[in-house]
Amino acid sequence: MTVLEGARERRVRTGGVDLCVAELGSPEHPTVMLVHGYPDSKEVWSEVAVRLADRFHVVLYDVRGHGRSSAPHPLRGGFTLEKLTDDFLAVADAVSPGRPVHLVGHDWGSVQSWEFVTVRRTEGRVASFTSVSGPSLDHFGHWIGRRLRRPTPRRAGQLLGQGAKSWYVYLLHTPVLPELTWRGPLGRRWPALLRRVEKVPGDGYPTGSLPRDAAHGTWLYRDNVRERLRRPREDAHAHAPVQLITPLDDAFLSERLSDGLEEWVPRLTRRTLPARHWVPRTRPDRLAEWVAEFVTGVEGGHSGVESGRPEVTAEGRHADRFGGQLVLVTGAGSGIGRATALAFAACGARVVAVDRDGDSAARTAELARSAGARAAWAETVNVSDEQAMEKLDAKVAARHGVVDVLVNNAGIGLSGSFLTTTPEDWRTVLDVNLWGVIHGCRLFGRRMAERGQGGHIVNIASAAAFLPSRALPAYSTSKAAVLMLSECLRAELAGRGIGVSAICPGIVDTAITSTARFTGVDAEEERRRRQRAARLYGKRGYPPRKVADAILDAVVRDRAVVPVTPEARGAHLVSRFLPGALRSLARRNPPL
Repeated sequence: MTVLEGARERRVRTGGVDLCVAELGSPEHPTVMLVHGYPDSKEVWSEVAVRLADRFHVVLYDVRGHGRSSAPHPLRGGFTLEKLTDDFLAVADAVSPGRPVHLVGHDWGSVQSWEFVTVRRTEGRVASFTSVSGPSLDHFGHWIGRRLRRPTPRRAGQLLGQGAKSWYVYLLHTPVLPELTWRGPLGRRWPALLRRVEKVPGDGYPTGSLPRDAAHGTWLYRDNVRERLRRPREDAHAHAPVQLITPLDDAFLSERLSDGLEEWVPRLTRRTLPARHWVPRTRPDRLAEWVAEFVTGVEGGHSGVESGRPEVTAEGRHADRFGGQLVLVTGAGSGIGRATALAFAACGARVVAVDRDGDSAARTAELARSAGARAAWAETVNVSDEQAMEKLDAKVAARHGVVDVLVNNAGIGLSGSFLTTTPEDWRTVLDVNLWGVIHGCRLFGRRMAERGQGGHIVNIASAAAFLPSRALPAYSTSKAAVLMLSECLRAELAGRGIGVSAICPGIVDTAITSTARFTGVDAEEERRRRQRAARLYGKRGYPPRKVADAILDAVVRDRAVVPVTPEARGAHLVSRFLPGALRSLARRNPPL
């Protein structure tokens, strides 16, 4: 029995070995072939396979010597890339005769798939290739050669960095020891190591064949690595579109390995993912979505096929990171919220624009679609309403899935001394500025944690969080609470792969001044102060889009606290080293 529930199984005979092949989905659909790496079996793909099976004919097979496939005899010389290519062609002919397949490879599955997509005898049998954490040995060989022939400090650092990451390759070339280690203590401890180091869920993976698979798989390295790195092929050009997915925290492969890859792959799509090496187990949702999108684009025959990328207009600086991700922004009807929604849209994200003003939210969603969003929706919700937020959470999850990036931006301004601020004033500002953030973090953050595939929460605080003022006691308190909440959440959720960032803008030219309230004054004086504040913010001229850029950078770099404007950065620095100076400044009468 296979652990892939509902899979159809067959045996394919090739080159003296029997390959165990599993299939899901209708053979009438485009065929997506998933090729596993070392020391895995086809079951590494189980979570991805079930997510693709409703749209594609999904094929998985145990590489020779792994899982339920038989091993060559003798082992030496039985795992060359040439023989692995024979296996691929035999499986492809059996499951998809006369129609090219879409390859997806991870680790050594990707290494051998690079061979399949670059050798001439497979031309016409590969429709596309998605590579995850596995380089072409030929490209790798040329990458090393160029850095050795023209060394610079930077190139030397890249060589040393990848050399350190490749420590295990040297050990696998030693005789006998790797086999004994895998069949002994390492084989028993490997599942626990994956859970602890790679954060792979403890869901019954890997299978019981691991020690034997790992022992046999050492010959993948011995039969191929030294030979190809010494004498890489000069004609290793891809004859099909390629999607490269790079986990940013991969312990075994440097991002720099893909530098200059366009020379070998003219139709290349790049993606990056904040994850470790075992992406098929830790990020199956994201991987399945990107594969489905890429395959659909290639099958569609539109302009995306010629460029090797789906037909999208996203051109944002972080399009490789946020393309297809689900981003929810509160307070998205104007100002920083709208700018943030549009910045994610420009990266090809799917955007949910939330605002208490339904017309403004709808306008943001419309602009987001024009900016390059894969899709955009508007929701009318007051973030201070707990029940409304719970309904929003359930609706988004049911219709769009789990949010990848949450931006708690909605907020209101309140100015006035403590003694003139009423309990109702306090409740109003805390309900929106603090409880709105709490509701978002609690509801959407919980779903991120339950999914177990990471995510990011962005909470918009303020420079007022660390800049005391006699004019802003309620507002500053609410934003200081958001800052500390973010720090606490960051500590709690780090182990689940969820980042939390607190963004602290300073004086930004937004419409918050037109709705801010001023306590202790009559309506005419409040109107005058709003106008004066608006002129001050307008004269400062700091645009919301710069805050949006800082938000995207904070997610990409997983930054904890981000003061944005120069005055915010200065105040943050002074608050840490000269807090007394800020206390003295806070005693002055405000300019409004």
